[in-house]
Amino acid sequence: MPVVVALDLLKNVQVQAIIGPLTSSQAEFVLNLGSRSHVPIVSFSATSPSLSPAHSPYFVRAALNDSSQVTCIAALLDLFGWKQVVPIYEDTGYGTGIVPYLVDAFQEISTRIPYRSVIQSSASDDQIRAELYKLKTMSTRVFVVHMSSALGSRLFLHANEVGMMEEGYVWLITDGLTNLLDAMDPSVLESMQGVLGVRSYVPRSSRLSNFTAKWRAKFRQENPEAGAAEPSLFSLWAYDTIWALAMAAERVKNPGTNFQVIQGGNNSTELGSLGVSQTGPKLLRAIMDTRFRGLSGDFLLVDGQLQSSTFQIVNVNGKGGREVAFWTPANGISRKLVKDPRRNNTQRRPSPVDVGPIIWPGEARAVPKGWETPTGEKKLRVGVPVKDGFKEFVDVERDPITNQTSIGGYCIEVFDAVMNRLPYAVPYEYVPFPDETTGQSTGSYDELIRQVAEQKYDAVVGDTTILGYRSSEVDFTLPFTESGWSMVVRVKENRRKNAWIFVKPWTTGLWVVCFAFFLFTGFVVWMIEHRINPAFRGPPAQQFGTIFYFAFSTMVFSQKETIVSNFSRFVVIVWVFVVLILQSSFTASLASLLTVQQLEPSVTDIGQLLRNGDNVGYQEGSFIGRHLGSFGFDDKKIISYKTTDQYAEALSKGSSNGGVSAIFDEIPYIKVFLSQFCADYTMAGPTYKTDGFGFVFPRGSPLVPDISRGILNVTEGEEMTRMEKKWFQERASCPSQDNKLMSSTGLTLKSFEGLFFITGGVSVLALLLFLAIFFYENRHELETTTSEDSIWKRAAARLVAWGKHYDKKDLSSHTFRKDDERRSSSTVYPEVAGDASPARTSVPQSPVSTSVHSDRGNGSQPAGEDMFSRDMDGPQAQSDEP
Repeated sequence: MPVVVALDLLKNVQVQAIIGPLTSSQAEFVLNLGSRSHVPIVSFSATSPSLSPAHSPYFVRAALNDSSQVTCIAALLDLFGWKQVVPIYEDTGYGTGIVPYLVDAFQEISTRIPYRSVIQSSASDDQIRAELYKLKTMSTRVFVVHMSSALGSRLFLHANEVGMMEEGYVWLITDGLTNLLDAMDPSVLESMQGVLGVRSYVPRSSRLSNFTAKWRAKFRQENPEAGAAEPSLFSLWAYDTIWALAMAAERVKNPGTNFQVIQGGNNSTELGSLGVSQTGPKLLRAIMDTRFRGLSGDFLLVDGQLQSSTFQIVNVNGKGGREVAFWTPANGISRKLVKDPRRNNTQRRPSPVDVGPIIWPGEARAVPKGWETPTGEKKLRVGVPVKDGFKEFVDVERDPITNQTSIGGYCIEVFDAVMNRLPYAVPYEYVPFPDETTGQSTGSYDELIRQVAEQKYDAVVGDTTILGYRSSEVDFTLPFTESGWSMVVRVKENRRKNAWIFVKPWTTGLWVVCFAFFLFTGFVVWMIEHRINPAFRGPPAQQFGTIFYFAFSTMVFSQKETIVSNFSRFVVIVWVFVVLILQSSFTASLASLLTVQQLEPSVTDIGQLLRNGDNVGYQEGSFIGRHLGSFGFDDKKIISYKTTDQYAEALSKGSSNGGVSAIFDEIPYIKVFLSQFCADYTMAGPTYKTDGFGFVFPRGSPLVPDISRGILNVTEGEEMTRMEKKWFQERASCPSQDNKLMSSTGLTLKSFEGLFFITGGVSVLALLLFLAIFFYENRHELETTTSEDSIWKRAAARLVAWGKHYDKKDLSSHTFRKDDERRSSSTVYPEVAGDASPARTSVPQSPVSTSVHSDRGNGSQPAGEDMFSRDMDGPQAQSDEP
């Protein structure tokens, strides 16, 4: 509907509502007129999302918004696993309005849009063919078409001519074209065979059947030479729109003047002379509230536009579209329409079996993969790095006579194996990346990878490390090698064999703790044995010597003191067990230090290199060079090398002789180097994390997921093991290094914490039990009275009394009691001894025996004396020993 016609209807006819316009581009101007004059503009065909009732309150869309179908289209792409799609749309408000919604829906399923094809609505046939040829040279084979019926018909006619309706292509059309399939020319339908389309579902009803029969009869009457035709969905929406407007008009009364001209406006223009409808707001509300069962289904307006939650998926086959599936928000894609809301199965992921049989373009039955190598036998250009060293990974050799280039190596063979496992054929060719003058690599790996981002190469295959900053330009496959990088250094002999090597088996901390536990154990045994065992009595110096001697003699199990208390026996048993383990460990460690030649890394960390100002090396072209600079190494001290022989030569010279003290490289390279020079070098220091080697492709390449899955299949099988054995010598056991390169530290306290905890706990427990029994049995003797008023003096007096009492012999113990009995029986009662001779009986009683007997008999004498006035007690007791 031209704007002039709408303006005439509003100004001169003063209509209360306008049905139309037909196109979204026309509606954009008419909506402004409706909003200005308060006249409802009801359209059954302006479906562009750019037209919104929210922005134009007098706009009523009696049709579906185009954005409502994008989720269904995305579900189709996700169902068949297509990860790249090219939208083709006309350059009008109708065509561009749906694009933002398509982009959002495709992002949710991780589907990429590498290119957008925009065609002018007035484009010539040559322009359309030129655009199609451009699409044909691309790798993507999935297209979503959103345009008017006139332009869409021309597009598919030319697509069929240029060979883009053959096997391998996928064409999806939106409801704008799908709804008009039955009205299209047979030649257009012939060129659209295999196309998938979506359209709003129209439930079957008797009323619809009667209407369709009348439509056919009327159409044949007016078009006797035309074939059979079916009413389109737009026809049904138009019929329902007229009924809705008529029903709304019946409910609105029209009192008085319908239009009122606003005074004071600029009436010199056509728009300025427009009046404002007094009935329009009431009519608008009546239309919004209209509910009925129409030919297209339930007529229900929400937010000013028709709603539908079910879409039908059709396959163009024969003379029209054949139903293959349905889509609903609750159930997704399903073969049959599920109307029961309780059968919600959104948790189940749909599969292609949920769709009826589809005939794809070219009459193919298999689902197209959606991506192909561009036509014209163009092969993938796979860049390969060229370098001198580490040819086990990539080996590029050029024959000077035949000028032929041979490319091999571990990385190349892995890539070939992966490509052979793809379910489709991808032709490719290796293109070296050399400098034409030197024959070596033109630049670093970063420069080679940048060639892919700049589309000079289609991929890069080689020993390329997966790094974060590189992934911002390209996509990597999964890694196929070990990850990480570290440093390799020379090994040196441990020169610590000297006169004090016998202290090296234990660390200083372990020596200190052992010495402390020796003293503590001896002290505990002395505390328990002092009152009951003569061997632990005597002058103070002798008792201190006994403590030291007894404790340290347990190391060689040569203690001569006999212990009599069960508490001390328990302590000694546990302690002897600990000493046995300590002694065995000390002996083994010392024997290893004395008999085995030990090697150790010449450098253990980067800090040592920085402090010494040493030179360091790395592989030429590697990313590691930039990391060394970030660690603080001077650029003049960072040297690049190419081969393993250069590595060995530089390390053997050392930093002081023009070489390096360490070389940093990735783990796979270090393993190759050590397999050749394992006796004199070793890997040292921390391992810095990377993701290993991967293959490089452009961003969004559909090959990446398929090749990544192929890498998993290859690495999990025996084929990878075979390739590793072929290209790498398995690292020899290298006994000259593996047996000599030992830890330079001795045994630590950490290794024996449990033992010390056990023996310490046992000793403390035994001592506490002994003291508890001692205080309990002697509680009456320890009760002392004093006239001192000071608390501290009373406490000191009590402690002195307890100490003196503890220092006395415990004559009630079995050890002293047996000695007394033996002496008494041999002196006081000689007849008991069995000797009745007069000479024996006439011997006078020893005064010493009498003294001891009297001590036991009446207790008038103290049982023992203080250990610091023991001039008589100690020797006397020893002379009484039998």
